[in-house]
Amino acid sequence: MADIIQLLPDHVANQIAAGEVVQRPASVVKELLENAIDAKAETIKLLVKDAGKTLVQVIDDGVGMSVTDARLSFERHATSKIRSAEDLFQLDTKGFRGEALASIAAIAHVELKTKQAQDEVGTTITIEGSEIVDQDVVVTPTGTSIAVKHLFFNIPARRNFLKSNTVETRHIIDEFQRVALAHPGISFVMYHNGSEVFNLPHSNYRQRIVNIFGPKTNEKLVPVNEDTDVLKISGFVGKPEYAKKSRGEQFFFVNHRFIKSAYLNHAITAAFEGLIKEGTHASYFLNLEVNPQTIDINIHPTKTEIKFDDEHTLYAILRASVKHSLGQFNIAPVLDFDHDANLDTPYDYSSKSASTPTIEVDRTFNPFNSEKSAPSRPSTPSSYSGRKDPPTAGWESLYVGMESKGTKSKSDFSEIQFESVESTASLFDESQMATKQATYQLQNKYVLSTIKSGMLVIDQNRAHQRILYEDFLKYITGKDTVSQQLLFPLQIQLSKQEHDIVLNLKSDLEYAGFVFQNIEEHMVEIIGLPINVPESEVSIILEQLISDVEHEVPDANFSAADLLAKSLSKSLAIKSGQSLTQTEQDHLVNSLFACKEPNVSPNNKPTFITMTVDELDKKFM
Repeated sequence: MADIIQLLPDHVANQIAAGEVVQRPASVVKELLENAIDAKAETIKLLVKDAGKTLVQVIDDGVGMSVTDARLSFERHATSKIRSAEDLFQLDTKGFRGEALASIAAIAHVELKTKQAQDEVGTTITIEGSEIVDQDVVVTPTGTSIAVKHLFFNIPARRNFLKSNTVETRHIIDEFQRVALAHPGISFVMYHNGSEVFNLPHSNYRQRIVNIFGPKTNEKLVPVNEDTDVLKISGFVGKPEYAKKSRGEQFFFVNHRFIKSAYLNHAITAAFEGLIKEGTHASYFLNLEVNPQTIDINIHPTKTEIKFDDEHTLYAILRASVKHSLGQFNIAPVLDFDHDANLDTPYDYSSKSASTPTIEVDRTFNPFNSEKSAPSRPSTPSSYSGRKDPPTAGWESLYVGMESKGTKSKSDFSEIQFESVESTASLFDESQMATKQATYQLQNKYVLSTIKSGMLVIDQNRAHQRILYEDFLKYITGKDTVSQQLLFPLQIQLSKQEHDIVLNLKSDLEYAGFVFQNIEEHMVEIIGLPINVPESEVSIILEQLISDVEHEVPDANFSAADLLAKSLSKSLAIKSGQSLTQTEQDHLVNSLFACKEPNVSPNNKPTFITMTVDELDKKFM
């Protein structure tokens, strides 16, 4: 029998490895940025075109590479960090994955320019699909520039799996923010399609957070610092009143590397227990420093998951540190039943001296004097008339003129006539028939209604989503919506990327009923809202809309109007657990079956089920 096992060619092996390393353009951004950081760069520029599908270029001013290193960097398992297998557990750098550049070069056109400080000229290498097309000397500044063009040009199936430009750009920005937050001492600049997205100068950690998420973030941060033999914690958590429904601003960095850990996230949630509403998530930007030998960062291809030796200890320290910070800065509520707030001395009175009180006595006051004279004018015997008023004169004066009114009301009341309708006997009590329920609410979640063949069970949340979805879609596409004007403008703070999303959806939001007075870089001012949208829900609605656009946007075959209608309906729909009156239940049922597609919610989930009498009969057999 012939041998069936064979070695793969290098270019095929590189393309297979690229499946793990390069999932989307954001993966290329992450690898190139980390390589630039390891090159001791002080300024890093990221240039992106068409969400990374056309170009991803990273330019740094690091140490650069020699001619030999530049050529070897594109070979598989080539690295400057590892000499033996034991080195894997002592890594404190980023770009140690040996097949990163080789995998990227296998599925894209790569152009490398690099020069060391002591060299007069640099080296340029051009690679297309693992094949070196050109290598030459070039005049270039000290550092390295890597341009990755036409990603997945030779694997069209992988390119077809990429999402829309909006989604891919969101992933690139996420990776850029993670790297920039982990290294505040490095200057980062990002351009997308020629326009500047971020310009982050050298700064401390707090300034880096504010530069990325907007100036209003500064007042939301509570510092967290803890130094133990096992773990060193530094960073910030958000105040409970600024908790969001989305998990966007949650960052863990272990040894300056971004990670995801549901276990450590639960420690933060436990620390905020009782301070934030259910369903909301606190923000945090925490740096954890541990011994590299106590962690394993090679358990996941993207290295965003880490295995700790002693997770329980880290959990306890992290939870206690966050609770301590919240209490130390008076964020956590404190109940002191023995404390009297009236005894608190204002700060303004700390430098004031006590003043001696004065006593004033009216020596001419006579409680038995019936005449009411002014206290400053002494009463004399000549002013006393000697007339005694009856003791009831004061309160009897309140009833002056009431007798005539009472008499008139009696005469008017006697003239009232009542119509009497001759009652006839009825088999059923009409009052009971009028209050007979056509619907019934079960567990404040489902609405039950009877139909000819049996029973209808309606999910109130999904049903209301369908009703609102079709209403908003009609308003947006028909462009004939009505807005309710606000008495005072409503200002909502946004980050840079959130501002860009709202700006792109501005026209659709206006057709839905929103009226914007001003849209600045970190703030939007709203003066009109759609009808039935409460002012208190506006920030939640926009937050949900931005989250949908960033993370879950349908592909390009869905319009922005459809996405907006879905997001608004999801935010404003009746929630499960909300009690409905009989009128509201009837209106919900009637409105649902007046929709074009009452069977499914906007997310294609069933809104109701039917149960026939036969199915009920079988339950009792």
